[in-house]
Amino acid sequence: MSGPPLGDEPGLGALTLPGFLREVTARYGEREALVARTPGDGADAVRWTYSELWERAVEVASALRACGVGKDSRVGVLMTNRPEWISAVFGISLAGGVAVALSTFSTRSELDDLLRISGASVLLLERSVLKKDFAAVLTELEPEIARAEPGALESARFPFLRRVVVLGDGGPTGAIETWEDFLARGRDEPRELVEATGAAVQPSDTALLFFSSGTTSRPKGILNSHRGVAIQLWRFRRMYRFDPEDHIRCWTANGFFWSGNFGMALGATFASGGSVVLQPTFLPAEALELMDAEKVNFPFAWPHQWAQLEAAPNWKDVDLSSMRFADVRSAIARHPTVSARWEEPGHAYGNTETFTLTTGLPADTPPERHRDSSGEALPGVTLKIVDPLTGVVVPRGEQGEICVKGPTLMLGYVGTPLDETLDAEGFFRTGDGGYLDHDDLLFWKGRLTDIIKTGGANVSPREVDETLASYTGVKLAQTVGVPHETLGEMVVSCIVPHEGVTLDAEEIRGFLRERLASYKVPRRVLFFREEDIAVTGSAKIKSADLRALAASRLAGETAPAPA
Repeated sequence: MSGPPLGDEPGLGALTLPGFLREVTARYGEREALVARTPGDGADAVRWTYSELWERAVEVASALRACGVGKDSRVGVLMTNRPEWISAVFGISLAGGVAVALSTFSTRSELDDLLRISGASVLLLERSVLKKDFAAVLTELEPEIARAEPGALESARFPFLRRVVVLGDGGPTGAIETWEDFLARGRDEPRELVEATGAAVQPSDTALLFFSSGTTSRPKGILNSHRGVAIQLWRFRRMYRFDPEDHIRCWTANGFFWSGNFGMALGATFASGGSVVLQPTFLPAEALELMDAEKVNFPFAWPHQWAQLEAAPNWKDVDLSSMRFADVRSAIARHPTVSARWEEPGHAYGNTETFTLTTGLPADTPPERHRDSSGEALPGVTLKIVDPLTGVVVPRGEQGEICVKGPTLMLGYVGTPLDETLDAEGFFRTGDGGYLDHDDLLFWKGRLTDIIKTGGANVSPREVDETLASYTGVKLAQTVGVPHETLGEMVVSCIVPHEGVTLDAEEIRGFLRERLASYKVPRRVLFFREEDIAVTGSAKIKSADLRALAASRLAGETAPAPA
């Protein structure tokens, strides 16, 4: 099944990140593009217009040029949702580089992996995120950072990394230079050369490197073209049915290092001339205060965050009457001050490898049209459903593996030849199960792989299990996803202790918290006898049976799952 030709899609503009920012700046120059503030009277708020965002991006691009960044140089960005994240990513693209989006949930070992895989030559990072000091973490990983001069780092551990720039409190240390000193390096760069570099970027060039857990324990680096990313940025304005007259004010606390948040929150908002209300980390009560103070009309969150917002102590004290684009199924729509009835374009399907959606239907599509499906193929997209074992296309209505190709498909995984990723016809085999009906609607039916989708993030159970294997007393461990009302799936680790050993679930969770990102830590740890767990003839655990066993055990308990 194929969608309409891409050339027929309305609303597309320039198909590079510099072109996108230049075009929205030309349209909406003096409109507010973003605001970052703490709750209160707003005196401390940072507010940038589109023109100011363009200038801040040029400033970053100038500094990067002065540091030797050019076409295809990889520049890591390790920050929460703040204005500098946005100016950095667009600035990297203006300099012709590739922005490497790094998760602030990363543990020490995960950051080590990400830097090795990405091959970033420059790293722009926020020093402190909650209780993490990323500058200290980096220096622990590579002590040479504390001894080298800025721009002269030589590291056997990170052989491509030359420069580290820190945003936040604290002065320069060794190879680490401050954000202010970094920006000062670009002040003598000719502006016309910087803008010429941005104009020379081609749609087929690499724009972004995002990471996904994929189907293995190590993160996969996913290379995205400017064309693929820009299509989605423009497209989401159409999918959400936003208009410049809607004056979109989008609140989000989800990291832009996840493709969905970058494409949907930033794309839909900027393409329609709106403003993004930034919250660096998700704090429910503070989020509600921000929505009230900034008159947010488009909140962007995941299901588990809606539940936390509704449970916040100030839930009934805030005025959310500005909400117009809050999905009717979300908690916000149930708030006593909200009267809007709107349905987001949630009947959709996508992957990080396709920089979000490949199928979908626009906002407010009536039930008789969407029929609880995942929508229809978007322009330029072709889908096929194949037998997962043979790769042969199955008849309409028959379930198989979803395969996709189209203009937003990744350029490839870092370090993996493309012919090992795509099939002979150029399709990406997603590992997801589903079927196409006779009205060209896709119905997603679950995963053929074991990846757990929890709260909008992907968790590799193998990664959790490999970490558990090093815990004293664990004989056997397998992590599964159990259906959960707000998270989609809850991460649950099922453990068989060694004979005579007594293990404590909370101690195990504490052990994992030190080694894994918070969203990967199982919310529940269950203990079983070896004879409780069904195995295959080759001694592999039957994950489907274990998932059902874990769900049954949890259903019989009354204690709430720990956060």
